[in-house]
Amino acid sequence: MSAVPEPARPGPLALVRGFLSGIVIGTTLCAFVVGIIIEYVPLIIAGLGLPVVYGILLYLAGAPRRAREAAIVPVVALAKIESLRASGTETGDIPVDFVLTVAPDGAATYRVKIQHGVNLVDIPNHRPGGILVVQYPPNRPWKAQIVDRPSPEWERRAVGAVIESAPETSLVQEQAEGCGYGALTLFGLLLGAALVLFLFRAELFGPESRTGSEETQSSTSSSVTTSSSGSATVTVGQSLLGEGELRRAIDSLAEAADVSQVVTVVVEERRLTVVFAPTDAQVPRFDLRTLAVDGLPALVKRATTTINVGSPQTWQITIVPFGNVVSSRVIVTGPGGSGSLADGG
Repeated sequence: MSAVPEPARPGPLALVRGFLSGIVIGTTLCAFVVGIIIEYVPLIIAGLGLPVVYGILLYLAGAPRRAREAAIVPVVALAKIESLRASGTETGDIPVDFVLTVAPDGAATYRVKIQHGVNLVDIPNHRPGGILVVQYPPNRPWKAQIVDRPSPEWERRAVGAVIESAPETSLVQEQAEGCGYGALTLFGLLLGAALVLFLFRAELFGPESRTGSEETQSSTSSSVTTSSSGSATVTVGQSLLGEGELRRAIDSLAEAADVSQVVTVVVEERRLTVVFAPTDAQVPRFDLRTLAVDGLPALVKRATTTINVGSPQTWQITIVPFGNVVSSRVIVTGPGGSGSLADGG
């Protein structure tokens, strides 16, 4: 009797596949986490799409091998049920774990563990000691499958067949990938994660310098928004009560709009809002560039310390002209309500 083929050990291609799989796993996980941390959506999408692309490539690469295996005529043999155990409770077909002694013609008997779906109605027909018909690839006996509808010839052979149980030591199973495969997979995982961290190291490990540069840029620039309804807004990166900040905001607005015909000005922490006088309206107006801004920080400080609103949370300066006089009033809001203080109060 010929011996049962021994499972082949993983070859170089299997080791390469393990290494590439590790890279894909490490890159995917690290890209997903890093993308969330730095709030970069394309990196998250790329991380999620990488395993899909890798899976497609693996499937296409394995197509020739699957075609060759499909062309090989399987070996048909009788098998004796040594034990069986249902591993599910679903209705219809349920998975059943079989331990079989396979007796191929002209070869030594061996044991194999397989799983096969059996209908609930047919469960009583499968008992230890029963004879089944199985088939498997010649070079992969551990991939045996039960033939549910064997040919009449094999059905006759199964009826009167007697098979001696093979020893448990003859159990045939697929060769494990081995330590080399696991080590290369782990190395690939670490390499993929390290690659992502290296490419995005500036975004991850330089937050202080990046934040500092953003704050510097914000403090030296302003955003001017004008509207057709006769108003304009200047938004800055830091408090307008800072030294020279309000004057710079006014100069920035003067470059984008005519600030000589202003009827109302509202100053908040980081926003300057200006309402311009309609062209033909007879209303008091003034030139925003002539506004005395140096005394406004002191006015806000006096209002936040003297007005009893609890702990002041927000403040707002409203500036309007009355004849030839420009009046400023600070409104302070806190947990205790709100209050106001005029520049002459």
